[in-house]
Amino acid sequence: MRIGDIAVGPGEPLLVIAGPCVIEGEAQTLAAARKVADVSQKAGIPAVFKCSFDKANRTSHRSFRGPGLVEGLRILGRVRRETRLPVLTDVHEEAQCAPAAEVVDVLQIPAFLCRQTDLLHAAGRTGRAVNVKKGQFVAPSDMKNVVAKLADAGCKNVLLTERGASFGYHDLVVDFRGIIQMREFAPVCFDATHSVQRPGGQGDRTCGDRTLAPPLARAAAAVGIDALFCEVHEDPDKALSDGPNSLSFPMWEATIRDVLAIRSVL
Repeated sequence: MRIGDIAVGPGEPLLVIAGPCVIEGEAQTLAAARKVADVSQKAGIPAVFKCSFDKANRTSHRSFRGPGLVEGLRILGRVRRETRLPVLTDVHEEAQCAPAAEVVDVLQIPAFLCRQTDLLHAAGRTGRAVNVKKGQFVAPSDMKNVVAKLADAGCKNVLLTERGASFGYHDLVVDFRGIIQMREFAPVCFDATHSVQRPGGQGDRTCGDRTLAPPLARAAAAVGIDALFCEVHEDPDKALSDGPNSLSFPMWEATIRDVLAIRSVL
């Protein structure tokens, strides 16, 4: 699959997808994108900047969601122009797909929505690449149906993302066999930071353990991945969304070095 000029798949360089969970402010988002660009250039690998204009699936209605579609896309458009990085953002509703596709390079389907046929068709019809997070409740082999829905809408540039599976209540576990299965259908990205979430683990918010993300990323690299997704933040403990499982930039850069070293051995 391709994201603009970037080829993603077996035999291609590792793609890194990274950025804060949600837009917290224009200046902060631009600063984060510049750091993502700097780290990827230093490592010699392609990068996509990830940030959401809205987080519609927060645990509590009181949680910060972001600036919304119009303001969020304005900020992401500036990021794209000034950093020259491709940009990825979530879409939660069919009506968001077309306007988002005018600004960003990749539309991301959240895990909870990965079976929503109309949303997949709307995203697929935009002509943009689509990244689909595998639902925590979906078998990896069933993601072939997601790819088929996107193909039905004319979308050929599909990326599938492993982000952990529900393991009882308030916990996730990664079954690395799923990466191998899903790679039969499309290139696969491993989401290291969402895989260490504990959904709803703090009652009115999700928690997690960011220290587990780097070893899981190394394990995924050993199995074989085409892209690595990490949420990164200047100060994860102060992040307004997904802070407990977000990486600091130094942690993220060290993780990339380890993953690239493992890939070079393979």
